[in-house]
Amino acid sequence: MRHSPKNYLNRELSWLEFNQRVLDLADLPEIPLLERVKFLAITGSNLDEFIKVRFGGLKLALANEVDTREISGMTVGEQLSAISTRVREMNAAQASMFREGLMPQLESHDIRRMNPDDLEKEQLEHLGEIFDREIASVVTPIAIDLEQGIPLLAGAKLCVCVQLKYQADRTLGDSEHELDSERFVVIPIRESMRRFISMPQETGHAFVLVEDAVQKFLPRMFPDQQIIESCCFRITRNADIALNEDTMHDLLNELTEVLEERKFSQIVRLEVDANTGDSLMDFLKRATGVGEDELFPVECPLDLAAFFGLAKIAGYPELKDETWSPQPSPDFADGQNIFDTIAAGDRILLHPYQQFDPVIELLNAAAEDPDVIAIKQTLYRTSSDSKVIESLINAASNGKQVSAIVELKARFDEERNIRGARRLEQAGVDVIYGVRGLKTHAKLCIVIRREARGIQRYVHFGTGNYNESTARLYSDVSYFTNNEQLGTDAVLFFNAITGLSVPQPLALLAAAPIDLKDTLLEMIQVEIENARQGANCEINAKLNSLVDRQIIDALYSASQAGVSIRLNVRGICCLRPGVEGLSENIKVVSIVDRILEHARVIHFSHGGDEKVFISSADWMGRNLNRRAELLVPIEDEKCRKKLLAVLRSFFEDNVRARRLNADGAYEGVPVGGKPRFRSQEFLYQQACDQYAAFADPKATVFKAHRGA
Repeated sequence: MRHSPKNYLNRELSWLEFNQRVLDLADLPEIPLLERVKFLAITGSNLDEFIKVRFGGLKLALANEVDTREISGMTVGEQLSAISTRVREMNAAQASMFREGLMPQLESHDIRRMNPDDLEKEQLEHLGEIFDREIASVVTPIAIDLEQGIPLLAGAKLCVCVQLKYQADRTLGDSEHELDSERFVVIPIRESMRRFISMPQETGHAFVLVEDAVQKFLPRMFPDQQIIESCCFRITRNADIALNEDTMHDLLNELTEVLEERKFSQIVRLEVDANTGDSLMDFLKRATGVGEDELFPVECPLDLAAFFGLAKIAGYPELKDETWSPQPSPDFADGQNIFDTIAAGDRILLHPYQQFDPVIELLNAAAEDPDVIAIKQTLYRTSSDSKVIESLINAASNGKQVSAIVELKARFDEERNIRGARRLEQAGVDVIYGVRGLKTHAKLCIVIRREARGIQRYVHFGTGNYNESTARLYSDVSYFTNNEQLGTDAVLFFNAITGLSVPQPLALLAAAPIDLKDTLLEMIQVEIENARQGANCEINAKLNSLVDRQIIDALYSASQAGVSIRLNVRGICCLRPGVEGLSENIKVVSIVDRILEHARVIHFSHGGDEKVFISSADWMGRNLNRRAELLVPIEDEKCRKKLLAVLRSFFEDNVRARRLNADGAYEGVPVGGKPRFRSQEFLYQQACDQYAAFADPKATVFKAHRGA
């Protein structure tokens, strides 16, 4: 196949379109109002990370004169220009939605953002007391001298900049000075300060933003000085700082230094209140050293991610989603010993529709069971108060042999993982910090138990992290098995990492960067051969991202051979579907809903011998070539059928699904007279019904068979 750049979509622009789909949810009237505020906050948080990492990385590449073109043929400079344009469009859409959509509707429900100038006397006095008691004691004004440069302000933190002028004939010490020259002061808004300050009123909820309060009471901070102008601003620093693992001797200490370096890295974005005057705007540009392409005037409050706090205000149940409480799984709800449950047959859990508790239960049981002799665990991102880590510490204190691969290089979770690794080490756990040059992203827990039938391996494979918090927010799959060969493969994979050795051949598992990609390509080729022979041929996959060109080209070849391909790609997709002669047999949808789609599930019809896999890996170069990942075959027939039904539900969604067109644009899935079907709602209701039928068998409805 000829690799024309026109066959592919740009990765960065594709990601921005994903963020646009999240933003679109903030504009849907059928979604409860405070949930729409939450989606707006998510777009702000997403965009912050994108600018830190992707935009920052491209800025670094431009500075280093990298001249390679990415998959769609764009140069680094062309990508930066296109990103800048698209982000500005997105900022304008966010601001419009905030000002003209969400805030007026919130006011109609008596939730109001107040301008300090419009407060009643009692409210203004209340705000003044809070300023004197809380704010003025915490903030620290920093005078700026352009010759010395701006102080090392933390990235992504809200700041107020003030343009001042001393009053003439002002007394300073024992001498008189006529100081009428202008000066500038920066006031960082500390994380410890509440962003939303509640105002007293008889009904509803009124609030003032902390930056508005600071600007209102600037005269109290600078008495006898003229406040010429003030504004809010925020800088974003490049977070794409790489470790040189070839020269380091101590990963933990080296990574700690990198985290410090990230605090002082290059500024790649300056966000400023769009109403800022020319003089103050020019000062901020000079002080931060940004160019016009890095200056982003914003017409709504900065740091929209903080509005998660507003979305969570107490009360207003009618403005929030009905709670979807994770349901117990009938497979683990009978009180049976968890090892007996898994030994009786493989088990699949769908999070967050079903509880994450069995994963914790497996670890807790392993820590206490006298027959358990060892636990092997990978950890990529853990929760701040991790029950997983507590269980491993408990197991080590009970004399179990506990080994943990803690990936210190998980971006933005490095500090938490460092703390967790140190706690595990102090408890006697053998801790490995991953593999040089790779990130260990596989989700794997192995419990080794001595039983009458010999040594048994109980294995949990996952598509998501061992994190109890995100397990309630992300859609993931857990697979529990006592399969002898899968257990053997899992141990070989784990020991290869901890022993820094070449992995032995695995019988069932495929691992990146060894053979996972080759396995996928071979599976696609089987479908191509079956199509040529007129046999059953079909590929269905649920992924977060699709970027790898070899995989995309193989899918194009399969489409041209007549293989029916359906892809559910939540975020980045560089493949162009529906192009005549190239990909007319490929359909791509994306589902963005109240739960973040995170599971990777892959199905090949394989000539009728269905092959179903779960995986920790997306189809991206970094996952397939630069990470330790797993592709796990689902050997149990019942589990396969369950996952196939889940896959089908995503392709039937006509409520939250959006269809990708060949030009990179997304549109709603045509309903075509079909009833409304929302996959996440269906899967949650299914989990509720399954547990209800288990808990109360008498409630089951008998349905009679009738003749044709």
